Amino acid sequence: MSPFFKKRTKKNKVPTIPESKILENSTKIISPKLEDNIYEINKIFQKNMDFLIRKFNLFGKTPAVLICLKSLVSTEKIDRDIIKLLQEGEPLSDPSQQVTQYIINNILYFSDVKEVSELSSFIKAISSGKALILIEGEEYGIELDVVEKEKRSIEEPATERVVRGPRDGFIEQIMTNISLLRYRLPVPEFQIEETEVGKRTRTKVAICYMDDIVSEDLLKEVKMRIDAINIDSILDAGYIEQFIQDRPNSPFPQVQNTERPDKVIGNILEGRVAILIDGSPFALIVPATFNQFYQTSEDYYERWIISSFVRIVRMAALIFSLTFSSFYITVLSFHPELIPANFVVAAASGRQGVPFPVIFEVLVMEFAMEILREATVRMPQQVGGALSIVGVLVVGQAAVQAGFVSPITVVIIALSTIGSFATPSYNAATAFRMLRFLLIILAGTFGLLGLAVGIMLVLNHMLSLRSFGIPYMTPFSPGNIKSLKDSIFRAPFYWLKERPAENHVRDAQRIGKKVKDTTKNNFLDNNGGDFDET
Repeated sequence: MSPFFKKRTKKNKVPTIPESKILENSTKIISPKLEDNIYEINKIFQKNMDFLIRKFNLFGKTPAVLICLKSLVSTEKIDRDIIKLLQEGEPLSDPSQQVTQYIINNILYFSDVKEVSELSSFIKAISSGKALILIEGEEYGIELDVVEKEKRSIEEPATERVVRGPRDGFIEQIMTNISLLRYRLPVPEFQIEETEVGKRTRTKVAICYMDDIVSEDLLKEVKMRIDAINIDSILDAGYIEQFIQDRPNSPFPQVQNTERPDKVIGNILEGRVAILIDGSPFALIVPATFNQFYQTSEDYYERWIISSFVRIVRMAALIFSLTFSSFYITVLSFHPELIPANFVVAAASGRQGVPFPVIFEVLVMEFAMEILREATVRMPQQVGGALSIVGVLVVGQAAVQAGFVSPITVVIIALSTIGSFATPSYNAATAFRMLRFLLIILAGTFGLLGLAVGIMLVLNHMLSLRSFGIPYMTPFSPGNIKSLKDSIFRAPFYWLKERPAENHVRDAQRIGKKVKDTTKNNFLDNNGGDFDET
């Protein structure tokens, strides 16, 4: 069985959703009588304040009507490029010619225009912001794309800032996001397939991949999981992420999300699949391994020595934030002999007068830090920064002076919290923050043995995870020497000649086998390093 095609043990139990008005009218077709069509559409949209029915005479004599939702269309374009042309246009010279085809081919200047005959297609088009033209005596209508949606400008993602690298990020409009990807990957092998998810929202979902690189099994599995989603609304990429991941009950993310187009392109070129959702500035990347969540796109823009050092620092900070608080409890409560002799007096004097045990002290401080973090995120940006400073300095200092906590505990909690900030992925850092409470309780109850058991439980759970059939801890377990070149440290580019083996790509070669060394033929060396002043 292919590693991507892993059967899920539990199916998503979603209650049956009533049929929408689009499905209810799926068997109805357009009537040649204009008033009958207006009556059917009026029954559905007449209560909407932005519903517009504009009656006019085609070529000055044939009754016709334009139908749309004013809040979604460009009224200027409708007045100038549709109604005016249809009223003042030249009528058909050949009575046998179809009116709608004549209008499409000779009157209107629209690239996205087509004939429709089903009432359900009309209802769907109106809801999505298109304009419809119905003509007396015609069994076909004309659908025109005049959508004008408000959108924000392209800015650098607030959650994935870099010192060196591109500054653009995804926005909520899916076509703009696709254009950002096309700009970076202008090749015909880059394929983008469209589907719709959500019976009521009918949200557009784009599946992006490299046709000559991606594994066919992975692509089929991604499409199958997306098609299996049975829900009435998709409001953000997080909805789809929770449906397609292998283990929904795990605290660790098994689908990577990002707002950076360059990061998406980099993963697509490594054989992964990206998923864009209309209305969300986040793209999903599958499969995802733990290795990806502490790496950034900036790692590939800097020299390999610097990038490797920064990755090692991130990994050390991640481990430090997970275990430091619980190890502190273990040493003070169960194994004080592990404290060096030079620090025994400082540790003992710092806890003088504190009425609570160490575990209670640490838990209260950890909860206080989580409350402060959440409050900082939810507060307005102008107030959030000031709140964090007040919370850390004033409240922390007051708690120490009041004797509720020891100074060393405040330092330990602060270092653990800062360590969690070093993880680039917010959802991965959140998972370790949650597990930190588990380790604190085990360490405070059973000492060093409880801490060791807790760490083994976390590692065992991570080793059992899979993302679309790929082991979560690849390339560490199972081991892969080639993929280790781009894991904790990043090797030079001329070492990374092949794409990650765990993705089972069809085209594994990424860098040519023979890389020309240009440093041996230097112009200055050949001329002795001297310049001709003339």
